[in-house]
Formats: sequence, C-alpha cells, structure tokens
Amino acid sequence: MQDLTQGKPIKVIILFTIPLIIGSFFQLAYNFADAMIVGHTLGQTAFASIGATGSLTFLIIGFAQGLTGGFSIIVAQRFGAKDYVGLKRSYVHGLFYTIVVSLILSIFSLLFLRQLLELMQTPDSLIKYCERFLISIFGGAVFTVLFNYLSNVLRAVGNSTTPLIALVLACLMNIGLDFLYILTLHMGVFGAGVATVEAQLFSVIFYLSTSEEKFRTSI
Repeated sequence: MQDLTQGKPIKVIILFTIPLIIGSFFQLAYNFADAMIVGHTLGQTAFASIGATGSLTFLIIGFAQGLTGGFSIIVAQRFGAKDYVGLKRSYVHGLFYTIVVSLILSIFSLLFLRQLLELMQTPDSLIKYCERFLISIFGGAVFTVLFNYLSNVLRAVGNSTTPLIALVLACLMNIGLDFLYILTLHMGVFGAGVATVEAQLFSVIFYLSTSEEKFRTSI
C-alpha cells in the first residue's frame, strides 16, 4: 500500500498514472488477442462470432464490474482514514458480494443464453459459435469480475503496479493458451473463451498470493 498524500503531488500522481496508461495498452492487447488468433486459425465465421458477443459480454459482465467496482471506493475511504480494521472488513465484504453477484449473473446468463443472443439480434449463422464462446466466458465470469475487483482494490490503496503486472501476465498467458487450445487441442471458439477465463483465474490467484498483509484473510 502507498499513501498518495505523502511526497510531491505531481511526482506521486505521475508514478501512479504510468502503470495505468501502460495497462490500458495491454488491456487492448488482451481483448484483441482472442479475435486475431481465432480469425487467423478458425476463419471468418468464428471471428465474427466473437465480435458479435461483445455487446452481450459487456452488458452482463460490465454490469457486475460496475456494481462491484463501487466497493473499492469504500476501501479507499477506509485507507484514507487509516482505519485498517474497517478497511479489511470492507475488503472482505466486497469480495463476498463480488462473488455472489457474479455467480448470480453467470447462472442467469447461461440459463437464458439463447434468448439473450436472439434479443441482441445475433445472426442465425453465428449463434452456434457465439453460444460455445459465451458458455466458457459466462461460466468463468466470477474470475473475470474478481480480477477487476482486486485490481480496483489495490489501486484504491495506492498500488497501481501490481494490477499492471497481473494484467501483463494474464495477457501473455491468454495468448499462449489460445494457441494451445485452438491449434493443438482444436477446441475452437470454446477454447478461446477457456483461455481467457483461465488467464484471469491465474491473475486472481496471483493477486491473492501477493497482496499486502492487511488484505490477506481466510473466508
């Protein structure tokens, strides 16, 4: 954790912001990798199916991330007040509700996946591929939302470097797993989704194993 109120403001802000800027480029690369690898290995239909799922993925997972992202504000307030007992309590509560919300949305999305795709006016020729991809994405949505929650929490206490490291590792792992699942194991678009989920699961484990002592807890 780093107290951003200590030191020269401009220097502190710049040092905090640089990892955020670098991270934004890796986030683009992360999102771009699946589409490019799928497009070059599985063809235009598979490529189009990933693009067609973008709005639905953003709607479901983005809602969960927005809802749980607010928990990091409470953590930041506790940290600013130097209320470390309250900080840990807020962190644990946020972690619990993040898991609950993401599981509920994941189950809902999987149960009504076909209806949601039809509601989004997905072309009939793409629905089969979209379903395969989204089953893996929504099936592991809890890891995606947890990844973002833990990133927000660490940034809330002044640590923007660890989220960058986690994002870089996830990006590299995602690309490697894409090649493994698509080219070697021939899992198609489902494999691309599994690669994304497993990369984010790895980052969640990385977060939980490297977080500061005040965030370590057993639930």
